[in-house]
Amino acid sequence: MYKKILILLFAILGTTTYGQALQTNDSIKVGLVLSGGGAKGLAHIGALKVIEESGVKIDYIAGTSMGAIIGALYAAGYSAKELDSIFNTTDISQLIQDNLPRGARNFYDKEDNERYALSLPFNNFKISFPSAISSGQNIYNLLAELLYPVKDINDFNNLPIPFFCIATDIETGEEVLLNKGYLPEAIMASGTFPSLFEPSEIDGRILIDGGVVNNYPIKRLKNMGATVIIGVDVQHGLSKRENLLSATEVLLQINNYRTVAAMKEKVAETDIYIKPNIDNFSVIDFAYGKTIITNGEKAAMTKYDDLKKLAIKQNTTSLKIKPLEAIDSLQIKNLIIEGNKDYTRAYIKGKLRLNLDEKITFSKLQQGINNLAATNNFKTIRYKLFSQESIDSDESELNFKLTLKENKNKMFIKMGAHYDDLYKSAAIINLTKKNIFLQDDVGSFDFILGDNIRYKIEYYVDKGFYWSFGFKSIYNTFNSEIDYDIIKSNFEVPNDNINNINLDVINLTNQMYVQTVWNEEFSLSLGVEHRFLKLSSRTLVENVPENPDGNPPSNDNFRTILEKSNYYSGFGKLKLDTYNDKYFPTKGLYFNGNFHFYMLSSDYNNNFKEFSITQGNMGAAFTIAKNLSINLETGGGFKLGTSNVRSLDYILGGYGNDLSNNFIPFLGYDFLSLTGNSYIKAYGRLDYEFSPKNHLLFAANYANVADDIYRTANWFTVPNYSGYGIGYGLESFIGPIQVVYSWSPERTKGNFFFSLGYWF
Repeated sequence: MYKKILILLFAILGTTTYGQALQTNDSIKVGLVLSGGGAKGLAHIGALKVIEESGVKIDYIAGTSMGAIIGALYAAGYSAKELDSIFNTTDISQLIQDNLPRGARNFYDKEDNERYALSLPFNNFKISFPSAISSGQNIYNLLAELLYPVKDINDFNNLPIPFFCIATDIETGEEVLLNKGYLPEAIMASGTFPSLFEPSEIDGRILIDGGVVNNYPIKRLKNMGATVIIGVDVQHGLSKRENLLSATEVLLQINNYRTVAAMKEKVAETDIYIKPNIDNFSVIDFAYGKTIITNGEKAAMTKYDDLKKLAIKQNTTSLKIKPLEAIDSLQIKNLIIEGNKDYTRAYIKGKLRLNLDEKITFSKLQQGINNLAATNNFKTIRYKLFSQESIDSDESELNFKLTLKENKNKMFIKMGAHYDDLYKSAAIINLTKKNIFLQDDVGSFDFILGDNIRYKIEYYVDKGFYWSFGFKSIYNTFNSEIDYDIIKSNFEVPNDNINNINLDVINLTNQMYVQTVWNEEFSLSLGVEHRFLKLSSRTLVENVPENPDGNPPSNDNFRTILEKSNYYSGFGKLKLDTYNDKYFPTKGLYFNGNFHFYMLSSDYNNNFKEFSITQGNMGAAFTIAKNLSINLETGGGFKLGTSNVRSLDYILGGYGNDLSNNFIPFLGYDFLSLTGNSYIKAYGRLDYEFSPKNHLLFAANYANVADDIYRTANWFTVPNYSGYGIGYGLESFIGPIQVVYSWSPERTKGNFFFSLGYWF
């Protein structure tokens, strides 16, 4: 009797020795089964914290869906505390939406994605809808990074804790056991929730969420050798009609018809059954991760005595899990690409920005993956990092195998709407086609209906590391009431009886260019340009005196023509754009410089001589306090040469993000108010995001505008013009909505500017 008591006391005292395991009882094999449940699966982390604390040693892990993800990370060597830290500092909701940083898109795609509110596949001239909300790329990137230390373990039985997960063959409905292969790929397949993520392909089988067929794989866990089962169940029962508010909830309800009935038997087979109280959360409530993890911990604590007894039977102490080694850098020796048909290796490698044999960080590698994903040319992008013995040395080489599934959608129809005080109301319809003539090419046609008919045609061939080339044609037209002094000072149509005139502007620009890009953020373009510019006014027809011969002024359809010339130029353009948002940037740098040399003109006003125009803008955005950012920009431009052409002078005034020709926004003045062949401008804006996507704005700008201010050094003086603005901005599904009131101390009247939707 006393002997038994002494043995028991010795065992209990032994559990207090931290990090030091006694001889284990090999007859007890503990299996841990983790069910699927989306965001509810974060409760597994809380349960694991308690299981660890109790001293229970897990011998096998089985998981499905979110249970597979948590289980695989734990099996790979992450502690529950580390998992808690990872998931508390990761915005899973953003990862699911595949929101890519703006910097991942090339300059063509940046413009393309900041014009349209809606984009739909348009194959064979029939509108279709995407098969899934997300490709799961961001989730896969995270898993590949976290599981890099076990990248070369292809048999999951050889992980620190043997592991398997379950997926479903979407073609046959069969249950698929995944216990071999590339671990990130396997658990991604197990968690591919239908309609939310694109299906995964492994060994020729199309796989989706394992929860469809087996959300609690307890029998397979027993077959693996487990004698004691700990189960954490985050499934919920059948929902009432008032709770079926989303497509994911409806799909889950359909799937639960089978799993709810099956769980009655599975619960009975579970030795320690942990059921967190998470009925009030949905499968997509990742924003409540901390609370869900806490609820998992609370549920496990109710079973703490049972867990402690099991640990004593195992003769183990509290486990000290060896931390995984951090990844400092990667040095990839070989790049293997599979699945590319319509896109060349040079194009793909160019997007990856991957130089073999050079050390790069994991984040840099994933930035390249994001660049590739941002093209929307690939339905899924999966990759494997694995070591291989070198032929030339005893050291192993790191290989990078990229498996692509190209997007079969090559044609898209895109739409948007916009209103502003210059172009007025407009609706845009776009047709985009990829792989028209060549691999890696894309063509686009914008047709803009509204108060001013416009169009834009683009064709671009992206050659990755090599020089790309493109063609662009833009037709732009608008009319505006402007101060007559602007026209009187630039054109020979004097009339002292007019204060304001109505000016009609037509601008047709055609460009052919070559372009090279670095890191999707910095580009150099060289090309030739044809520009047709027509300025006319109805007002002057009625007020300009007749010519000496008694004939009316030159006009088309009773318009006075001020300019009607074709201009031909060569140009160069240098652009850097790391702003994280075009309309409300909170970080990043911006530079846009261009040079045009005008060589020829049809010369409507008989005043053309060769001249050039140089213009540049630079800026920076940064956060100065929580939700408070500042955007500072400066810009300037000047003309070189003695030509009397005034049609391409700079004209300041108004508010906007995408004005044509040489029109420069300037608060405090209406559109087309200040003119000169040179200018310098400074701009600053405070942006306070007082609630998500709602912005309070305060801006100020200062400028000097006149002829030859750089030659005469008048630019380096106190600004002649200033303006201020206060406004509100909203990031809406159709684009930014902005209302700004602006004023200037030089003027007695202020202006309201209103903008709705993306600028185009």
